[in-house]
Amino acid sequence: MEAIVYEEFGGPEVLHLARVEDVHAGPGQIRVEVRAAGVNPVDHKIRNGWMEAAFPTPLPATPGSEFAGVVDETGEGVTEFAAGDEVLGRSATGAYAEYVLADVGAVAPKPEGLGWAEAAALPMATATAARVLDELAVSAGETLLVHGASGAVGSAAVQLAAARGATVIGTASPANHDYLRVLGAVPVAYGEGLVDRVREAAPQGVDAVFDVAGKGALADSVELRGGTADRVVTIADPDAAHYGVAFSAGGGGGPDEGRRLAEYAEAASVGGLRIPVERTFALGEAARAQELSEEGHVRGKLALLPGEH
Repeated sequence: MEAIVYEEFGGPEVLHLARVEDVHAGPGQIRVEVRAAGVNPVDHKIRNGWMEAAFPTPLPATPGSEFAGVVDETGEGVTEFAAGDEVLGRSATGAYAEYVLADVGAVAPKPEGLGWAEAAALPMATATAARVLDELAVSAGETLLVHGASGAVGSAAVQLAAARGATVIGTASPANHDYLRVLGAVPVAYGEGLVDRVREAAPQGVDAVFDVAGKGALADSVELRGGTADRVVTIADPDAAHYGVAFSAGGGGGPDEGRRLAEYAEAASVGGLRIPVERTFALGEAARAQELSEEGHVRGKLALLPGEH
């Protein structure tokens, strides 16, 4: 089968299209013909070798962890899905490929009204956002500050927190402010003067901070929390320990991952949850997709379409 492979850590130039051995479903797994694979910021961080402590990566490796596609093989004991089913989920093998394997607990049916790329944009963003909101114990009546609110995880966090009844302040570049308002956040520009702008937008104070961006906002976050790192979580800033801030690097979505994903997919199919796909690429253009992701200005998600050339 075709897959994107890299044999050494480095920049996007280490990625290349290759013929690799087919994968086959083991017990409790399905094999899926990939129609779309999501591109996440963590993909380039793993490729660069920056995430070895959290996600050890044997080389050669195929990037990617989320997909949407059609089941074409089921493993022993699988009764939840059958060949021909359209699904989305988190993969057990690299998702930048023609075929992936997935554990049935990390997969959900794809609703008919949801496009392939839009389906592939959901699994990691929603699972990560929900996990961190649970870690922060965000609840109704509280105020949550989200740094990097216009990306895929940030977009999911804004909407899921608002659904819990929280007020959400979202940092983003001014070009994304109208987008954040549509999602339900009060937009604030990042950069110098951030603390004053957030205090103006949230005179009631900030109860919790979720840093998706990893662009040096932790000192301001601690200040906005009254000088404490309590209820401040980052998924992106390697300096977390310096500020006493929790770094959340969980991979999976927990025991109810598939059920939650099915709910998010249904909501997305009727417009109740938005993770927009800014751009799609053929599988062979994975290096360019990761390059754009690494630049950090993507609104929502990028996706690879293995069937396109």
